[in-house]
Parts: sequence; C-alpha cells; structure tokens
Amino acid sequence: MSFTNIEDILAASSPLGVFSPQSAISVNPSNVVVSTTPDSSPAPAWSASPGPAPDVSPSPQSSQSLTALLIILIAIGFAILLALIVLIIRFRKFIKLAIVHASEPKPIFYFHSSEYILAIAIHGRFNVTLSSLLISKEYLLAMTCSLLEYIIELVLLPELKEYWWVSNTGLVLTVIGEIIRKSAVLTAGRSFTHMIRIRRDDQKELVTHGIYRFIRHPGYCGFFIWAIGIQLMLCNPSCTVGFVLVLWHFFSERIHYEEYYLRKFFGSQYVEYSRRVRSGLPFVK
Repeated sequence: MSFTNIEDILAASSPLGVFSPQSAISVNPSNVVVSTTPDSSPAPAWSASPGPAPDVSPSPQSSQSLTALLIILIAIGFAILLALIVLIIRFRKFIKLAIVHASEPKPIFYFHSSEYILAIAIHGRFNVTLSSLLISKEYLLAMTCSLLEYIIELVLLPELKEYWWVSNTGLVLTVIGEIIRKSAVLTAGRSFTHMIRIRRDDQKELVTHGIYRFIRHPGYCGFFIWAIGIQLMLCNPSCTVGFVLVLWHFFSERIHYEEYYLRKFFGSQYVEYSRRVRSGLPFVK
C-alpha cells in the first residue's frame, strides 16, 4: 500500500479510517506530532510556560553565621597552638632529660639476656629454664618502684635528674658489676649455677682461680654493684638506698646458706679458702 499525501497517512492511522479536517496538525522539524484533540475541547489546565526562577542566593543571616563560625575556629586553633608552645617551653627540660635517659634500659636488657645465653651455652638448652633470666616477682616489683620514682621526679623535680656526674658514676659501676659477674660465670663454667645446689655433684669443683682468687662470691658482688649502678644512672636517691639495703640483706643470707653446703661438700678446703678470700659483699665475712 502506498500513500500519496499526508491526509492518506493520517486516515490510515485513525481508528475509523477517516481523517477529521478539524484535527490540528503540528509538525516539528525533526518529528511529526499529530493531535486528535477537537478544537471544541477545553484547553489543558497546565501551562508549559516556565515560572519565575527560585532565589538561591544566601541570606545575610546565614553569611553572618558562617563568618562567626570561621572566626571561632581560628580562635580555637590559635589557642591550641599557644598552649602547645607554653607546654614545650615549660617542660623543655623534662623532654630533654627523657630523651637523654631513654637509652638507660639497655644495660638491664643486656644483663638478663646475656645471663640466659651464657647459661644455655654452658649447661645446654634442655638444662636451662626461664629462671636463668633472673627475673622474679620481687625483682619486677623493685624495678617498677624504680621506674615510678624516676617518672615522678622527672616531672616534679627535673633538676634532680641533671646531676650528670652521679649518672656517669652509675654507668661506670654498671659496667664494673657486669664485668665482675660475667667473669665469675666464665671462670666457674659448669660449677656456676643460678640455683644453690644442696647435693654434691661430682662435676662441681671448688673454683679458686681467676677472679675467685680475690672474691669468694663474685657473682653476687657483681650483681650488687650492677643494680646500685642502675639506680645511680637514673638518679633515683630513694631506690638507690632501698636497693643497697634490700640486696645486701638478700645476698648476706644467701651467702650464709650457700656456704653451709659448700663446707659440707669441700670440708676444710673451703674453710681455709673462706679465711683467705673475702666474700665480696660489704660487712659479710
């Protein structure tokens, strides 16, 4: 089927196949739109003409609120910056001392780790327990008290931590104590144990050479000097006195207890040795 004009096209698309001359035809350049609405029908209630554009410009009140908020934030920022500057100036000595003393736990770590490593090297891995680290509950309590004193005095009395000659003296004592104790371990070898033996061991002999020529108990002597040196390094007056008293009491009782069994094991040999050589602990014969 072919159509010769536009009327035939519209007639074919009409349900009744009849084109009404009253129909309005509007042609878009890119499309053809057919309206079958009779002219007598009422006009649509809506209008396609655009209305007035809404006013989206900020009101004067909102602009003032944003400005006030910005001023408040800037003021808070300056206040925080000023507070930080004041704190740094006020505690600059505290910060400096904390940085300087930050390396002082290293001797403690070296002491305990080296004790454990030497014990494994001398006695074998399966004959050594974690007790060879020499870290007990009482020891942890003492070190906790030492740390608390250091922090409290560093904050409240930072000038107390500026006696560098005291701290350097403590460092020297720490090194001396470490040398004495490690010399005792290496000289005694398998005869050196962290636990007091109460039964005779055929492999254990009375060691009287090396550092044992000058000190009967160089292991206790070295630990005593090392621990006091640590407290002097930290410039802890209270814990220095406390460590001296507590360690002296502990080692004096331990020496008497250990020598009871040494006299049983070695008899007159040890009695003669103890007469010639000092114990290594002050006021302990």
